[in-house]
Amino acid sequence: MSDASSDRNRLAGAASPYLQQHADNPVNWQPWDDDALAEARERDVPIFLSVGYSACHWCHVMAEESFEDPEVAEVLNENFVPIKVDREERPDLDRVYQTVCQLVTGGGGWPLSAFLTPEGKPFYVGTYFPPEPQPGRNVPGFEQLCGQIADSWSDPEQREEMENRAEQWTSAARDRMAPADSPDGATDPPSSEILDDAAAAAIRGADRQHGGFGRGSPKFPQPGRVELLLRVAALSDDPEPLTVAENALNAMGSGGLYDHLGGGFHRYCVDEDWTVPHFEKMAYDNATIPAAFLAGYRATGRERYAEIVRETLEFAERELSHPEGGFFSTLDARSETPDSRLDEGEAPEREEGAFYVWTPTEVREVLDEPAATLFCRRYGVVSGGNFEGGTSVLNETVPVAELVGAEIEVAGETVETPDDEDEIRDLLDDARERLFTAREERPRPLRDEKVLAGWNGLLIETFARAGFVLGDDARIERAQSALEFVREHLWDADANRLSRRFKDGQVGIDAALEDYAFLGRGAFELYQATGDVAPLAFALDLAGVVADSFYDAEDGTLYLSPNDGEELVARPQELTDQSTPSSVGAAVSLLLDLDHFSDDDLGAVARETLATHRGRIEASPVEHGTLAMAADAAERGSLELTVAAEELPAAWRETLADRHLPGAVVARRPPTESGLQAWLDELGLDEAPPIWAGREARDGEPTVYACRSRTCSPPETDLEAALDWVEENL
Repeated sequence: MSDASSDRNRLAGAASPYLQQHADNPVNWQPWDDDALAEARERDVPIFLSVGYSACHWCHVMAEESFEDPEVAEVLNENFVPIKVDREERPDLDRVYQTVCQLVTGGGGWPLSAFLTPEGKPFYVGTYFPPEPQPGRNVPGFEQLCGQIADSWSDPEQREEMENRAEQWTSAARDRMAPADSPDGATDPPSSEILDDAAAAAIRGADRQHGGFGRGSPKFPQPGRVELLLRVAALSDDPEPLTVAENALNAMGSGGLYDHLGGGFHRYCVDEDWTVPHFEKMAYDNATIPAAFLAGYRATGRERYAEIVRETLEFAERELSHPEGGFFSTLDARSETPDSRLDEGEAPEREEGAFYVWTPTEVREVLDEPAATLFCRRYGVVSGGNFEGGTSVLNETVPVAELVGAEIEVAGETVETPDDEDEIRDLLDDARERLFTAREERPRPLRDEKVLAGWNGLLIETFARAGFVLGDDARIERAQSALEFVREHLWDADANRLSRRFKDGQVGIDAALEDYAFLGRGAFELYQATGDVAPLAFALDLAGVVADSFYDAEDGTLYLSPNDGEELVARPQELTDQSTPSSVGAAVSLLLDLDHFSDDDLGAVARETLATHRGRIEASPVEHGTLAMAADAAERGSLELTVAAEELPAAWRETLADRHLPGAVVARRPPTESGLQAWLDELGLDEAPPIWAGREARDGEPTVYACRSRTCSPPETDLEAALDWVEENL
């Protein structure tokens, strides 16, 4: 038997904060590694696989109820090899077993609880299991379930049934994740019509009453659908896509999903009207959601959307920043009860949302009148609250206009509010600042200080784009520092390989497709924002690895894990948009954009992947939104704006910031051929790619060349004229 046998808990040395949270459990947790898998085979017992992440509320609940219970631990340790996985570190493992869970139960999520054969094939799956049976819901208690499975495994007949089920489920998962033949043997990517089909499906699924998508609860933000609708709105005269997108943005920005004091977005809302969130804050949400608000700002000019972007990036910089430049992963949903809610002698507990919620008394301890009453009315802080313990999640419940010149009864007295709306707004702004300062004194949620390559890529992309659009060079510089951090700590230039995770000086885990794709998109966005060739070179390096190591030419697709990666029971792909964009969609988009700058045929890999999945995309375009947008770009062609200039003129930056040009490629280059040659040398190119070739500055003036579908405007020293030419001629 291996020295690393499961007679002890082996998580103490793990870099993952989530695994460290379970290092003191009486369960003898093992990490997913060769020793743990060998242990299961040697003992001939099933694996109990638990997948979660550090900010997951129900992961904490199940841990406290079951994994900290010595009796449950005894059953697990004697009859199983218990393995704990951080889904943020191992998206490939998570995707395989989530796929099985979705196939078998119709749903998924975290904690994911899967019982596997010693070979890793699942035969029983679920998510959260309570400690005691719940007969009305036909849910067994966890200890009872473990005992039943152990007994069945020891019975030869029942074990054979379990192994047969494992084979069937594994085969089904392989089929679900395998490439599927496109209809009628088609070998072309989907047409641009797929974008309209996706938008139509998103509009059909819109919640017209509460905003967002889907009826009932919970409510997930779905920023990719908002960006898709805004893209369609920019390409058509139909007002409906813009209306639905704005409704979703307004709901997300005014309800409890948004932190109205500190900026940033929580994970999702538990109700249909966006009132109460699950309070964890994820790095990826605070990259993708503000990106949708930024697109909304460019499409509508609504200043509130820009404010939300600024406040969210301020949150990310303030609370998720590694001192040396990267971004951390998550903030927990739970924190200790503030002193203001404790009776004398009462010990604090870790409660979900405790850091963020308020009571009227707490507000009035900080604010004088009329600011206290104005704030409570504006943000729905009422006696009895809308959350646990009589507390209130802040929501914009009363429009500011209704607070002007109002007489409001408070504790038997009348509070009169100012007659001037601007004065009320000033009072509310000051109130938010003072309450934010007071909130900073509360016990804080725990922070998962992993730095993940892909999630940093999402933040780099949003910081760079927001800095450019909002005229905030400090945000661009923050994107640069994050990219430099990731390159220094996670990129091996000699091996041309990326690692996924950095934590406390430890680097580990081979990067997944999402890491290369998201980071590549971030680097490319930084090139467009700065006109610096270095991030473009890095983006091309990452795209090259995507094409070489994640693309399977025989299957015609991009996989989540590299071709030489660990062999799992099924090889996962991420085709649909989940809590993050589809990694295949993001990679295809990156390859299409960078095909303009490379002498490798990156576009061929992108188009072949789109063609392979045409049937699935066409069958459910809104679920494949990122791929649908990539398919549109592949057929329609990106708007290419080649800018030959030492510096981007201020007026041009204003124009590009104000115009909503979804999918446009801003191909900046030096104004002269000699300057361009230095760039080509750095990129290792023998000759200029077509997007740069022959497009130098004219008469020493910044010059733009606007092209789409191989049709170009004349060289222009007036950017507005070039854009007008495109609209009139294409």
